[in-house]
Amino acid sequence: MLLMSALMVVSARNTIHSALFLVLAFFTCAALWILLRAEFLAIALVLVYVGAVMVLFLFVVMMLNLNTDLLREGFIRHLPLGILIAIAIVAEMFLALNSGGFRMLDQAALKAVDVPGYSNTRALGSVLYTKYLYAFEIAAVILLLAMVSAITLTMRRLKGTRHQNPAKQVKVMRADRLRIVKMQAEPKGDSND
Repeated sequence: MLLMSALMVVSARNTIHSALFLVLAFFTCAALWILLRAEFLAIALVLVYVGAVMVLFLFVVMMLNLNTDLLREGFIRHLPLGILIAIAIVAEMFLALNSGGFRMLDQAALKAVDVPGYSNTRALGSVLYTKYLYAFEIAAVILLLAMVSAITLTMRRLKGTRHQNPAKQVKVMRADRLRIVKMQAEPKGDSND
């Protein structure tokens, strides 16, 4: 299911369909993490990637000024695909949690994890922030660069909009903008008070 949904992410012609297949791929990965008894990673994958990254992807798709009429006109036609993907996600999670998937794993490996006081979250954090600290920091910088690049791409200049140019504003001279005019004073008796 994961390989099929990942293939559909890159081969679907509609960006919204690609995003839906990416959600299916994320949920499938979360089910695999649950089968491997890494519950923290499964929850983090669903919360961070499905909850935040997919919202960001859809936001970027909307910001790129794609032909939204084409996206809206086929909503009813594509609704069965969305429902099918949602059913597949629910079925996968149900099968991962309620089937004998945990019994398929190596029992010796599971006994090593079932030590009292063991926390896979603590073990993951200690490995991530000691052994893989530099890789973690590099990934953070790459994600920051990707975010700045996405903002730069979406903030391109559109025709008919006004923009400020700070370089021109700094170069303005007083003589270019201000003209002092000497006026004669009105006589005191001629005012229409």
